[in-house]
Amino acid sequence: MIRATCSIILVALACGVAHGQSASAQPTFDAVSVKVAPPRDGRGRSVAFIGGPGTKTPDRINVENYGMAALISRAYGVEYYQVTGPDWITAFNSEKYNIVATIPPGTTEEQFRVMMQNLLADRFHLKLHKESKEMGTYSLTVAKNGPKLRKAVPEPPPDASDDDARPPGAGGGKMKTDAEGYPILAAGMTMAMMGDRARLQNKGHMDVLVNLLAGQLSHPVVDATGLTEEYEFSLSWIPRPPDSAAPEDPAGPDLFAALQQQLGLKLEAKKGPIEILVVDHADRIPTEN
Repeated sequence: MIRATCSIILVALACGVAHGQSASAQPTFDAVSVKVAPPRDGRGRSVAFIGGPGTKTPDRINVENYGMAALISRAYGVEYYQVTGPDWITAFNSEKYNIVATIPPGTTEEQFRVMMQNLLADRFHLKLHKESKEMGTYSLTVAKNGPKLRKAVPEPPPDASDDDARPPGAGGGKMKTDAEGYPILAAGMTMAMMGDRARLQNKGHMDVLVNLLAGQLSHPVVDATGLTEEYEFSLSWIPRPPDSAAPEDPAGPDLFAALQQQLGLKLEAKKGPIEILVVDHADRIPTEN
């Protein structure tokens, strides 16, 4: 069955936008700290959103190196590419933020999103509206020689010493790389970039992969592979604009070439309408804790 990452577009968005801009009457975190993340220092940058409803730590979240568009995406239940506004909102090198918050017991996912919306309205004075826009999309299909995917294996029991509230890389150590210079992802990490090398890894059904790809491409990705099992996904590539390098570029594959070489999948460009969130205003620096 074909799945589309845009199938969950703007769930309850009409009321969600209103909630995000009238925080005083809506649920809030018990305690929260919002800070601008330190700049990159050559050690690589880990990105994490750990905790919240449905996780091992439902009473707290620890967010590391999230940009404004990513925070809006999480708060409103939309994909990253559905958020648009001033350049600094979506630019790769824009400000990143660290957030630590405690959550009232029994908070649902819907209530948690309202809390995130209230946080953005209160601390960043976020104002936004929705529109429909014609934009490029991608269809993920199986490449000519078939898929190169390993079926996912069950996770081992969690170690009792694990601290789920601590983001990967929070210890400040230098991120390790393999022989080709690609980052080695620590447990719990799904994506990292080191210099001009990027890697992502995860496991699950194909909708997990298309969501990861959509986040990297900033465009909707539709699953047209027909694959229904759970798989392990691992991709290593050099971020470049589409079609800027040949598949056999000696420096390394771009995302499109990596998909074919490493997973036996390919992306085909299409066009279609999609609803988006347009940021009318947001402060780059949050108000004081």
